[in-house]
Parts: sequence; structure tokens; C-alpha cells
Amino acid sequence: MPTPLTNIPVHVVTGFLGSGKSSLIRHWLDTKPAGERWAVLINEFGRVGIDQALLAGRDDVAVKALPGGCLCCQLAVVLQATLVELLRRERPDRLIIEPSGLGHPGGLLALLRGEAFADVLRLQEVIAVLDPRRLDDPRARGHETFRDQLALADGVALTMTDLATSGQVAAARDWIIGLGGAVAWIEAAPHGRLPAVRGPTSAGPHAGKLAGRPASHRALLETPPDGASVPAPPPGAPVRETGRALGHVSLGWRWHAGEVFSRQALEACLAALPAGVRVKAVMHADDGWWSYNRVAGDEPAMPSDWRRDSRLELIGPPESLPDVASLEAELAACRA
Repeated sequence: MPTPLTNIPVHVVTGFLGSGKSSLIRHWLDTKPAGERWAVLINEFGRVGIDQALLAGRDDVAVKALPGGCLCCQLAVVLQATLVELLRRERPDRLIIEPSGLGHPGGLLALLRGEAFADVLRLQEVIAVLDPRRLDDPRARGHETFRDQLALADGVALTMTDLATSGQVAAARDWIIGLGGAVAWIEAAPHGRLPAVRGPTSAGPHAGKLAGRPASHRALLETPPDGASVPAPPPGAPVRETGRALGHVSLGWRWHAGEVFSRQALEACLAALPAGVRVKAVMHADDGWWSYNRVAGDEPAMPSDWRRDSRLELIGPPESLPDVASLEAELAACRA
């Protein structure tokens, strides 16, 4: 009989769309102690599941995607079942959860601290990730979820500080303090790299800002996995997925792994997308597999270990997204 799972450290990394959550988690994984097995649960606003592909390629890290919604609200029941299955199957030494950038973290924290996972999970510091440049947009400062993500955090990691001015960084620190939360620390994290003292293996226990309601029943760790998987798209017939919530729309595609794109043509197509559109992709190009994770259009492509299929997702307000038919034609023309 397996040893009961107890006191697994769990870290929650919140932050608005494009703030650098995935970059911070990738850096944590790069510094993971040898011999430990970690699990990462990602909830994406979009339905294609790009972040799962961006973190692929590690035998000692299990990555589970929960696309198409928000862990913190309508997917709460699905979240609990997914967590149970993930813990039962992987038995990780440490768990990292990345909620949707458009999701309020309150419901998630209440679940993690509730009866369902009592004695199984031990909630550590909740870290909010913030690009100081975002505060130049008054719509961000006034967004309730954006403010609550920061107010409920134990610490704030300021990303993109290599691209922000010193004035923007100072203004971000002052604004966070002015929110009235109990943030214990604010640290610069250029390229997603937090100081070692703030890493997942050294973070202090969560102070517990949110009481929350305990779950009505315990999570049974012997619950069998559902075995569900995303079918591969057929050759020549990409699958389109769309979603809409919280004033944003996601538009995504998946292509068969055997379809190859001209990287030069593909990158020209992506560069021509409207400003303000969040772009995430893992694509099979004529010179290998490449990942794209663009917020302001200046992030370079990176080699990828993903091989299951090609994936592209765009996220933004409805008026910011391109015409679907025209973009599909342009993408089809990019195939090598």
C-alpha cells in the first residue's frame, strides 16, 4: 500500500496576462534539487494549452494543463478532481500552481487551505508576478482582479525590470504598498529569476490572508484518473478553439505534428499581428521546434522539446484580435 501523501509544499504563482508567470516557474524548474519530482498544474484562459507545451521536456517534472477557464471560479470542482488525480498519479515532492492570468485567486486559496486537502498539501508563500510597465495603463490599475492578485499575495516579483525604467519600478513598489495588502516583500525578478532566498525550496509558510470556506468533503487520493487526453488533429485539418470571459477572447489552433512551417514566414505573420494581442505558440518549423511567448512583440523564439502538435493562441479584447478567416489563410500559406 502506498505511503499516505502528507504535507506536500504547494506554491501559487499569480499574475495578470503576460506578466511572466511561466518564465518564473521555468527558472524554478531549472534550479530544482536533483532527486526531487515536482508537479506543475497550469490553468490557462485559452483552450489550446500552450503553457503545458512551453514547460515540456522534463522527466522529473509532471505538467498538467487545465485550459479553457478559471481555477478560481467555475472550474473549482474540476480543479479539485484534477489535483486529486495529479497527486495520486505523480506523488510529487513539490507542487506549483499557475492560475489563469484573468482569474481571481481567492477561490483557489480557499480550496487549498480547506478540508479537502488538509494534511495533504502545505500552502507556501503566494507570489504575484508584475511587469511594472503595465501600471502605465490606467485600465490595469483599475482592474479588480489585477488588484486582488497583488493584495492577496505574500510577495511580489517584479519582472521585465530590464525593460522598465527605474521610475516605473519605483512607482510599482509604491503602488503595491498603497494597495493596503500584507505583502511581506517586493523583489526584482528580471527574466523570471528571483533571488535564491525567494525560491520555492526556501519560501516561508503562507501567512493566510483569506479564511475561505472549507470544502464539504475530503479529496480521496485513491480516485482513479479519468484517462482523458486531447486527440491529435488530423493532417491538413487544424483544430480551432475559441473562448470568451472577463472581457477577453482566446483564439487558438492546433496542427498535426507532421505539418511543417517556414519559420521566416511564420515569424513575419506573428510580427504583423495587432499590438496588444498576447501571442503564445509552439510550432514545428523547417529548422526544428520553436516556442513563442510574446507580450510586447520583442521576445525571441526559443527552442522547444514539445513534439506532440503545433499550437498557437492569441488572447486579447475582442476588438484587438485579427479577422479569423484572413489569419487562417496567412497561416496556411506559412506551411513549408
